[in-house]
Amino acid sequence: MPFQEMKIKGAWVHTPIRHNDERGRFEEQFKLSQIESELGIEFLVKQVNQSVSNRGVVRGVHFTESDEGQAKYISCSKGRIWDVVVDLRKDSITYGQWDAAELSLENGKSIFISTGLGHGFLSLEDGSVSTYLCSAEYNSDSDQGVNPLSENLKINFQSIAEQNGITKLMISERDRNAPNF
Repeated sequence: MPFQEMKIKGAWVHTPIRHNDERGRFEEQFKLSQIESELGIEFLVKQVNQSVSNRGVVRGVHFTESDEGQAKYISCSKGRIWDVVVDLRKDSITYGQWDAAELSLENGKSIFISTGLGHGFLSLEDGSVSTYLCSAEYNSDSDQGVNPLSENLKINFQSIAEQNGITKLMISERDRNAPNF
């Protein structure tokens, strides 16, 4: 099955079926009908974002605090990222927990995250390109963050960085100054 649920309820890793031949390869990276039929979720894309990150950059943990919420479908078309999902839903059995998966062009994996979940990542290579399909448009009033290095979350960004030969994490001032979990 192309979608595999992560330990965080409402988050799935998608591994596409690949078709390889002498020309290269082909895969379906995103298919709305597959999300609807396999996950039972209606996902209307209202905005597409793309980031390019240098090695050692940490982005997030971001979430949308609005009635509409914001689900995301994240992929990495160049380089590699260690993508993290954090459960920020107070009524969830996995509240305060996180899970992660490596996304890259090589493995073709993507992550679908439901509304109410936080998202962040560590870029493992220079020029890593991440694309986010979002169910809601950006709204600065409802865009929120949690400090990715919050001791209460214990996300092991530093050890993953070190395993990949990264000695220094680069975090925006906004993310570094975000409230701890």
